[in-house]
Amino acid sequence: MYITGWTALLAVLGVVPAIVLQDRAATWLWLFAVAALALLDVALAPQPTNLGVRRSVPGSVRLTESTTGTVSVANNGRRQVHGAVRDAWQPSAGASSTRHGFDLRPGQARDFTTVFRPTRRGDRHADRITVRVHGPLRLAGRQRSIEVADTLRVLPEFASRRHLPSRLARLREIDGQTAVPLKGAGSEFDSLREYVIGDDVRSIDWRATARRADVVVRTYRPERDRRVFIVVDTSRLSAARVGDAPRLDASIEATLLLTALASKAGDRVQVTAYDRQERARAMGTTGAGVMPKLAQALAGVEPELLEPDWPAIVRLTQDRLSQRALVVLLTTIDTSTVESGLLEAVAALAHSHVVMVASVDDPEADTMLSGREDSDEVYAAAAAARGVLERDTVTTRLRQLRAEVVTALPENLAPAVADRYLALKASGRL
Repeated sequence: MYITGWTALLAVLGVVPAIVLQDRAATWLWLFAVAALALLDVALAPQPTNLGVRRSVPGSVRLTESTTGTVSVANNGRRQVHGAVRDAWQPSAGASSTRHGFDLRPGQARDFTTVFRPTRRGDRHADRITVRVHGPLRLAGRQRSIEVADTLRVLPEFASRRHLPSRLARLREIDGQTAVPLKGAGSEFDSLREYVIGDDVRSIDWRATARRADVVVRTYRPERDRRVFIVVDTSRLSAARVGDAPRLDASIEATLLLTALASKAGDRVQVTAYDRQERARAMGTTGAGVMPKLAQALAGVEPELLEPDWPAIVRLTQDRLSQRALVVLLTTIDTSTVESGLLEAVAALAHSHVVMVASVDDPEADTMLSGREDSDEVYAAAAAARGVLERDTVTTRLRQLRAEVVTALPENLAPAVADRYLALKASGRL
C-alpha cells in the first residue's frame, strides 16, 4: 500500500481550518474521513500481481558511453490499470528515466526505456522493479516490488585508443611496410639485396654472392610472432587514487593499448591480473577476438587490500612462457613493493626474458614540491621530495637489473608503454 500526494493535501486542507477554530474533534473526524477514503481506494485498486514485468539489459557498455535497457509491463487482468513502474539500479550504473507512468487496458503491454551512462567500471547490479497501481480516487493504491537479478557489465573506457593510429604507423615503419629508411637490424630474415657502401660487412651472404656477379647482403626485420606477457598488479597500492581514478585504471589502459598494438604486430599476448592469486586472465585468443575478450576479463577487476606475491608471479610467468618474451609488470615503483620482492622477481625474470616495469606518477607530487608559502607546505614538499628520491633509487636498482622502466602520469602511461615496446622492436631486442 502507498498514499499519493493528494491524500496528504486533503489532510492538510482539513486540519488547518480545524486548528484555526480550535476544534480537535473536527480535526480528528476529518483525518479519519481522509484515511477511510484512502483505505477504500486501496481496496478498489486492481491487484498488482495481474501485471507481468520483464527487464531487458544489454550485455555490456564501455565506461563513459551510454546504452539503454527496457522494462516491459503487461496487463494480464480483466480491468484497466493506471499506475507507475520504477526500474531501480545502483547509483554508479548512471541510470536515468527510471520512473514511468502507464495506463494499460486488459491484454495490453508497453515497453519503457532506461538510459544508462555508468560512472564506474565493473559489474553494475540492478535493484528491484517496483510497480504501483492507483485506486480510482487516486488517493492511494497497491504496490509490489519484484526482485529481478540483472547485471550490466561496464567495460574499461580505453581512452588511449586515440594513440593507436600513430603507433601503428610507427610499427609499419619498423616492419618495413612503408618507404621510410630506418637504420638498424632486426632479428628475422627479410630479403636479399645488393651491397651498398655503408652496409655492415657481417650481413654479406657469401653463398648468394658466389652465385651472382654482385655482392649481396641479407636484410632483417624485427621478429614477429613474439610473446608478450602482461602482469597487472591488483594489490593494495593499485587502489591508491591518482587524479580522479585508482592506479589500477591507468594500468588497465596501458594493457589495452599495448595488447592492441602487439596483436597488430603479430605478437601473441597473454594478460593476467594478480596480487596473491589470479583475479583475471586473457590468453589463447588471436585476431579480432583479442580486445573484446581482454576488455571482458579486466572489466570486473578491482584492487585487493593485499600485498603482492612476487615469487608466485614469477612461477606463474615461467609456467606460461616456454620461450623468450617481453614481460611487462604494471605495478607501483615504491619502497614497499621492493620490500615485497619486486627486485628479486625482476632479477629472476631478466635471466630469460626482456622485462619492462611500468608505474604511474602522482601529479600531486609536483604540486607539493613547489609549495613554500607556509610551514605545512614546506613539510609537504619535504615529504614529496623524499618520496621522489626513494622512487628514483628503486628505479636505478631496477635498471641495474636490465629492466626497462617506464613512469608517467596516468593519461600518459599507456602511450609511454607502447613507445617503449616499439623502441624494443626497432632495436631488435624483441
